[in-house]
Amino acid sequence: MWETVSTFIDKYDLLPSHSTVVVGVSGGADSMGLLHYLDSIKEAKRLKLVVAHVDHMFRGAESEEDMDFVKEQCEKREILFEAEQIDVSAYQNEKKLSVQVAARECRYAFYEKVMRKYRADVLALGHHADDQVETILMRLGRGSSMSGYAGILPKRNFGAGVIVRPFLTVTKSEIMEYLKAHEVPFRQDPSNDKDAYRRNRLRHHILPILKEEFPGLHQRFQAFSEQIQESEQYIGALMEKEWIDVIKSKENDRVVLDRKPLLFMAKPLQRRGIQLILNYLYNNEIPPSLSSIHIDNLLSLLESEHPSGRLHFPNGLQVIKSYNECILTFDKDKCDKAYKHLLEVPGYVKLPTDFMITSEIWTQDKPQDVKENQAVIDLSKVTLPLYARTRLDGDRIKLKGTNGSKKIKSIFIEGKIPLEQRDTWPLIVDANQEILWMPMLKRSTFEATEEMVGPVLVLTCKTSQKVWEATKK
Repeated sequence: MWETVSTFIDKYDLLPSHSTVVVGVSGGADSMGLLHYLDSIKEAKRLKLVVAHVDHMFRGAESEEDMDFVKEQCEKREILFEAEQIDVSAYQNEKKLSVQVAARECRYAFYEKVMRKYRADVLALGHHADDQVETILMRLGRGSSMSGYAGILPKRNFGAGVIVRPFLTVTKSEIMEYLKAHEVPFRQDPSNDKDAYRRNRLRHHILPILKEEFPGLHQRFQAFSEQIQESEQYIGALMEKEWIDVIKSKENDRVVLDRKPLLFMAKPLQRRGIQLILNYLYNNEIPPSLSSIHIDNLLSLLESEHPSGRLHFPNGLQVIKSYNECILTFDKDKCDKAYKHLLEVPGYVKLPTDFMITSEIWTQDKPQDVKENQAVIDLSKVTLPLYARTRLDGDRIKLKGTNGSKKIKSIFIEGKIPLEQRDTWPLIVDANQEILWMPMLKRSTFEATEEMVGPVLVLTCKTSQKVWEATKK
């Protein structure tokens, strides 16, 4: 076992010399084996060890005894010890999480705090080869991304440092033999013997059968994991080039994609890019309830010929497709974007969006040239005051040159205005709620005729060149 672990550590450079290493130690067999191993090599590699222990307070006095046990072992070995008692049940109820997710979040938050305190760059955890097999089986069973199918990584970024798993190529039985040979004491968590959790059921009933049928199973699973990682690294390099044209904008809680270049990509690049975007939006904390099915649904939405659609992902993430644009956002305040602002005559109003509307009175005998972003309104046909507002249910406009009216919704659809912009697009209305103008889209019957020479109201919509050009397309 010693040789296997040492080779694995060197292969992935898990424990650089002169590192400060925080070791997550529960008191169980795996973590106590890891602590003994690291304590044995700390002089040779010049490591500074700090043990971090979390009492989840699930088992009352018994779990507190685990904490005292780990503390005593650290004192014997003269290793720095940090512990915290956390009411995980209260945290679970507050955040509405499963027991396991709540415990993990609390535990890792504490680990990160200890790493900051000691300026540690490495967090070492005792996950082993059996854990790897169980994790990959669970992800295959429930569905995941390709990177998820790689299972537990030997090293990954965490906080200001990395998490490492030196025991990932040795089995539970090998660890138990190691503990016995070196007379290393450990505590037994009775919850590990219960079949209440899926992982425990796999561990107790499925894994023994697989190991009996396929000797060396853990080695094959680790090789599978490494092959997946290599493939993902290659796809990642390709993806960086391909996705430059796909991402139109990116904010902390919102990403806008261009659908067309995405659909021209190979499927693996599509999936990898979407997975990275989800990692970004979820701040690398992908909810357990999010699976490959969500990515499949997103791809189906993008491939659909229907111009619009919406998906709801875990934790409030919304996916909104509108023509060739797809928005992934946590914005829940869409309905709060409605507005209604008084438009003085003459005067101007700046809207919450990228629009400014100005109004002027022209008294020339002959009107000046009217630009595309202007409307000339017959003052005798309107009732002041005027407003710039967003659409309301049932809004219709009386179109210039026709005897009828048309739904605002239909005009948005024909103009291929993205769903997100429809709720903030300005409409200029009078006191009777008659729609005088839809800037950059449609003119109304309230426009002055070319023969008219008296005073007229001239409305001008000013916006960025980018918005104007996008609308004209």
